[in-house]
Amino acid sequence: MSRDAIPQRSDYKVFYPIGTRWADNDIYGHVNNVTYYAYFDTAANRYLIEEGGLDITAGDIVGYVVNSGCQYHAPVAYPDELEAGIRVDKLGNSSVRYGIAIFRKDESTAVANGHFVHVFVDRAADSSVPIPSQLRRALERIVV
Repeated sequence: MSRDAIPQRSDYKVFYPIGTRWADNDIYGHVNNVTYYAYFDTAANRYLIEEGGLDITAGDIVGYVVNSGCQYHAPVAYPDELEAGIRVDKLGNSSVRYGIAIFRKDESTAVANGHFVHVFVDRAADSSVPIPSQLRRALERIVV
C-alpha cells in the first residue's frame, strides 16, 4: 500500500456516504480492490444525477467510463462507514476526469484514491458529444 502523498479530506469538494456491505469483504477480511471502482462509479454518477440533472434511464446523453485507476493506502472492512470525496481534475470538451478518494467516516486521510474518466456520448448515435451545459456548470463547481 502506498504511503506517498496520501490525499486529505480538504483536497475534495463534495462527499457522499458509502455503505459497506458484508459481500464487499474478500477472503482476506477487507473490502476487495474491485469494489472501490463501484464506489467511484457511485459517487461520480450521484453527483451528475443530483447536481447536473443527468437522466440515466431516458436521457439523450450518457457518460461512458473510458479510464480508471486506484491507489490503496489502508484496508477497510464491513461494517466500516465510508465517504467518497469527489472533485474534477480535468474538464474537457466531451470528457471529465474526476479525482475520487475514499475516507473512513470522520477521518481526514484517504484509505484509497484514484481517478475516473467519463466521455459523454449521444445515446442513439453512440458518438461523443460536448458536455451539455447543465452538466458542465455542475462539473465546473468542483474543479480543482
